[in-house]
Amino acid sequence: QGQLVESGGGLVQPGGSLLLSCTASRSVFSRATMGWYRQAPGKQREFVARIISDLRKFYADSVKGRFIISRDNAKNTVYLQMNNLQPEDSGLYFCNARIGPNDAWGQGTQVTVSS
Repeated sequence: QGQLVESGGGLVQPGGSLLLSCTASRSVFSRATMGWYRQAPGKQREFVARIISDLRKFYADSVKGRFIISRDNAKNTVYLQMNNLQPEDSGLYFCNARIGPNDAWGQGTQVTVSS
């Protein structure tokens, strides 16, 4: 379903912020709902956030009030603004594009929160 390219991961201290970006092909982005998932070592991949529209956004309870998902349709890009990061937020963050029953995934970008 096309390539998803993530960027923006890195090492940040507790309480810090990062902005993740994911760009998709136009043919995918125009038809998909976009989301973010993460996977910590030894754990299953878990849902973080999904955006259906500017008025319909969903978040995992663990990130509500700290993370903001948004999309720029002109740039075919979805963002995840992560604030007040904590060590438990560390992991590999994956971009997801969902069209009907089909999912496409990016390669992941590493987020490490450590002092």
